[in-house]
Amino acid sequence: MGFSIRQDKLPFMLSIDEGRRAVTLAREALTAYVGRKERIRPNDLPPSFGEKAGVFVTLHEDGELRGCIGYPEPVMELARAIVDSAINAGVNDPRFPRVGPEEIPRIAIEVTVLTPPRTYPVRNRDLPDAVKIGRHGLIVRRGMWSGLLLPQVATEWEFDSVDFLCQTCLKAGLPPDSWIDEETEVLYFEGQVFSEVAPGSEVVEKDLEPCA
Repeated sequence: MGFSIRQDKLPFMLSIDEGRRAVTLAREALTAYVGRKERIRPNDLPPSFGEKAGVFVTLHEDGELRGCIGYPEPVMELARAIVDSAINAGVNDPRFPRVGPEEIPRIAIEVTVLTPPRTYPVRNRDLPDAVKIGRHGLIVRRGMWSGLLLPQVATEWEFDSVDFLCQTCLKAGLPPDSWIDEETEVLYFEGQVFSEVAPGSEVVEKDLEPCA
């Protein structure tokens, strides 16, 4: 899928310049920690970086996922959340070995800023009509089980709404049709995605709307 600049800005989100700064901050945090075990303390950031927001940092190496960790809820200031998420994506994602300093030049970084999660105003069986592919990310919770998929996952894998619901259940460690049960909590959020076109290069805002 190609990149394009999103035109319908969400009012709670970042400008393109702020998005570029968010990705730069993530790269600075990852590079400093992987190379020197230093946790940076950024300053001179736009005021929006002092607001609490959910965020995920995703790493790709040679086009393949290399790490993805973040905060679904707005529990801390955006700047700190980006720094923590970038470091954790590099060294604490249990699916991957720790990123080494020699990998940094091959890693492309993506930052997704999230709206607070909300429940759908429909019964679970009606969720497929409520899920908006290209706009919504999903969280599925049931008991001790929880799973999250970012909105770009559905577009990149060409999921329809049922596929997306099922895959989020699987991410939570639940049977794929668990979303139908009213005891399963399904939440949605929206996100604004800023991504390097190539490692260390131009940053664009990704258009997540599926192709017609």
